[in-house]
Amino acid sequence: MANFKGHALPAVFFIIFGLWWCLKYSLKYHSRRLNKNGPGNHWFSRIEITEGAVKIIFSVIGMLAEQFVPDGPHLYLYSGDPHTWMKLMNWQHTTMYLFFCISGIMDVLTYTSFQVPIGLDRLMLSVALFVEGFLFYFHVMSRPLLDQLIHSLLLIAIFGAAASVLLETFLRDNIVLELLRSSLALLQGTWLFQIGFVLFPPWGGPAWDANDHGNIMFLIMCFCWHYALAIVILAMNYAVAYRVVQKCCTNKGGTEIKLAKRKENEKSSRIALLKGSDED
Repeated sequence: MANFKGHALPAVFFIIFGLWWCLKYSLKYHSRRLNKNGPGNHWFSRIEITEGAVKIIFSVIGMLAEQFVPDGPHLYLYSGDPHTWMKLMNWQHTTMYLFFCISGIMDVLTYTSFQVPIGLDRLMLSVALFVEGFLFYFHVMSRPLLDQLIHSLLLIAIFGAAASVLLETFLRDNIVLELLRSSLALLQGTWLFQIGFVLFPPWGGPAWDANDHGNIMFLIMCFCWHYALAIVILAMNYAVAYRVVQKCCTNKGGTEIKLAKRKENEKSSRIALLKGSDED
């Protein structure tokens, strides 16, 4: 959708998944490092299935929103009278959501079926991100320079995330790659909001002047600030996950010590009773 809402919807999608990924992978990494007897792969597999289902739901909502908004194509690709294509921008966004839906389906199949090789979930997510970048690359051809610039900056985050996830296909459970993907997902989300504010100000004001060089310089600098914000959010989630896992390990360790002492006391009491019986 060529409006602010059309950019806000995928922005929310990427921000939610970016926050979730950085928290999930931080918890997974710290739980394996600090708690060797912690929850195994089965627990995290259930999370992956749930995540895939949520991805499918979000993608379906996105496709329906692109098609059935009042000014949407309503599943018509070509109009016979006059002979024109119908809302191709909406169709491009629908295609992007379609591949993320396929990625969600692959997530569910990977962790519910032994017939699907591990790694195809990451590969399909990489393909979905690549398709998103491919569509955006040709999305802004012949547009004003400012419009091309802000979408070109978005391509850095998209193709960076696609490359990172492709490496995850072969380097499974690599916390550095997982956090990189999380930060780039956050960057995509916040920058999509920025694009919406620049091109379609929600308060109804005019779009930014495409011929003002100062606007171009500011947006390049602003893109770096967005990534700095993503890194700060990532670091906060990482620290919170560490504290949570550390606290859980401490509480579990204390409980195990108390149980061991209780068993030892019960054993001592039984021995004392047996000795007393023998003396009698």
